[in-house]
Amino acid sequence: MKTAFVKEPSKISIDETEKPVLGNGDILVQMQACGICGSDLEKVFGQYGQPSMRLGHEPAGIVIDVGSGVTEFKKGDRVFTHHHVPCYDCHFCKHGNETMCKKYYETNLSPCGLSEEYVVPAWNVSHGGVLKISDSLSFQEAAMIEPLACCVRAWTKFSYRENDSVAIFGVGPTGMMHVMLAHAKKFSKIFCLDVNEFRLNFAKKFNITDSINSKDDSRKQKILEQTAGEGVDVAIIATSSLKALDDAIDIVRKGGAIMMFGVPSKGASLKLDMSKIYSKEITLVTSYAASDQDTKSALDLIESSQIDVKQLITHTYNIDDSQKAFDHARTGDNAMKIIITK
Repeated sequence: MKTAFVKEPSKISIDETEKPVLGNGDILVQMQACGICGSDLEKVFGQYGQPSMRLGHEPAGIVIDVGSGVTEFKKGDRVFTHHHVPCYDCHFCKHGNETMCKKYYETNLSPCGLSEEYVVPAWNVSHGGVLKISDSLSFQEAAMIEPLACCVRAWTKFSYRENDSVAIFGVGPTGMMHVMLAHAKKFSKIFCLDVNEFRLNFAKKFNITDSINSKDDSRKQKILEQTAGEGVDVAIIATSSLKALDDAIDIVRKGGAIMMFGVPSKGASLKLDMSKIYSKEITLVTSYAASDQDTKSALDLIESSQIDVKQLITHTYNIDDSQKAFDHARTGDNAMKIIITK
């Protein structure tokens, strides 16, 4: 079977690997669709700050074999599979920090999600890491469950109310999911900022307040003028560019919140005027990954049509063309979500 690996910086190798052997409680899934996300790009082209270098954590597919003792799943089931599942019993989990759990990092798909076939370990199978999907849901839509789950989790980290305003820095696929969530939560004003004109124009289709180029010298003034000079209630940074954080501090209102959502490179740093954060009483929070509880919420949002992820899928590539897919995703040329299929 074919599996994608990062062999050297910026290079993806598609290698023939042996078919995995199932252990007790494991299931074998034939990948049908797997999305490319920002952390994948960082693993290939950047210096990823987290330990795993496995590619593909947004896979969906068909169960083609089950290990002994598996009763909840059978051959032919259409499933989404989450790559990490926490223990729900440690100090981190009991404090709602499931993605910091040691077990969370130990539970991986093998060899990875970006493979024609992969094993879901027994722990994931028995602890909610595998979700059956309806026949009406395409595998490409199911591949969007994990990134939406990450967004869902981020929204639990800060306070907000109906009719609040938000500025979203970086309107790639997850940035647009934040736009959709803001609409679902009945925000009154949504500002989108990016340097990619295709994505700025794409965002305009979603009934937003304004779409602003991040290089526009008047970007901050435009937002302040449309928020009675106060600034937005929430700023979500869905980009790896830390310059966005500097902008967010200036355009978020006093007492507002900034969500650091995008994946920064390892060692990335920025000089900040902390007196602004202090004097404005800005809440600065981060959100890393998602738990299986978040994936369940994301699946509900998609299957109930509250969030229409189909609108975000612009390109698909075969697994053999993974390098082209990643190169395309890196440039973002006329693209939103890029999906790899078997």
